[in-house]
Amino acid sequence: MAKKRVVVLGAGMIGKAIAIDLAGKHSVLAADIDQRSLDFLSSNYDIDTIGVNLMQDDAIQKVVSDADLVVSAVPGFMGYDVLRTVIESGKNIVDISFMPEDYMDLNNLAAQKGVTAITDSGVAPGMPNLIAGYYNERMEIEDFTYYVGGLPHVKVYPFYYKAPFSPIDVVEEYTRPARFIEKGKRMVKPAMSDPELLFFDRVGTLEAFYTDGLRSLLINMSHIPNMKEKTLRYPGHIQLIQALQTAGFFDKEPLTVNNRAIRPIDFTSKVLIRDWQLDPDEREFTVMRIELAGNEDGTPRKIVYELYDSYDEKAKISSMARTTGFTATANAGLILEGRFSGRGVFPPELIGMDEECFDYVMEYLAERKINFQVSVS
Repeated sequence: MAKKRVVVLGAGMIGKAIAIDLAGKHSVLAADIDQRSLDFLSSNYDIDTIGVNLMQDDAIQKVVSDADLVVSAVPGFMGYDVLRTVIESGKNIVDISFMPEDYMDLNNLAAQKGVTAITDSGVAPGMPNLIAGYYNERMEIEDFTYYVGGLPHVKVYPFYYKAPFSPIDVVEEYTRPARFIEKGKRMVKPAMSDPELLFFDRVGTLEAFYTDGLRSLLINMSHIPNMKEKTLRYPGHIQLIQALQTAGFFDKEPLTVNNRAIRPIDFTSKVLIRDWQLDPDEREFTVMRIELAGNEDGTPRKIVYELYDSYDEKAKISSMARTTGFTATANAGLILEGRFSGRGVFPPELIGMDEECFDYVMEYLAERKINFQVSVS
């Protein structure tokens, strides 16, 4: 296959992993405002770079003008505008940003522009969606639950946490109401509610709590009577976060401090970014459990997917960058190799319905030593 031109928007921890992986087969241009991240890529890999403010639509349009494919790895608060701009430019795109907006609002625009857009293309949301879509074609799913977390190997007081992706997106995850389906009814609870303790091999006991991770599954898999998603953290973390929230540290209404208007959430995000920043060589891991239960041709089935992935010491790539970034590059491969060419916006559950696409993604990840353990009963 001839090399294609791929533009990666965002050169943070995950964006760098995406660019490095794609550069093995394609011509890659990485775009970001952070020159240090760009210098790392250009100095160590055969990757072109360009400094650009990705909050400017015209700058994005210029950067992607000669792209065969765009991969967006920007923070969630920028995600929708970047996705819209790339679609308006008529470019196919794979997107990993955890945007709060409904990206399906761009479906008609993508179809009109003849664009293929695969959204929520990370480890989660992403892989649980893909797996749900695959089994939805093969069985009647009655219960679907997934638990996921990225955590440091070493627990450091007081948060017992480091953010393996944008800390701003983590704060958003803790404040956005969690939607789920129970007994066929759409439900909403505050994020961080209904904590429970679960045991995981190689990790030990973790605490799970509701977050808003089902997203497009609530629409495309609304026939499943029971669906929920929970985030995993070390026990004790979420109590501290809830205390900050109760005290008003996540409020969005400005307060006047020394004659300046400051939103508490902006101050808190700055502090947490400093505290939660992973050191370059800090070891962390990703853990996920996906549970499906239902009937296949009248026979009860329970299927469990388990993932444990750790920091790659040789390549010096974090587990969250690997699991999220390589899921995105697997989806990029589907488009670049002509394996998927639907026009419009496609969350991963719609990709997983195609057995060949599902197998391609799973094999792609396995080649990169991201292996799911599957049990069927």
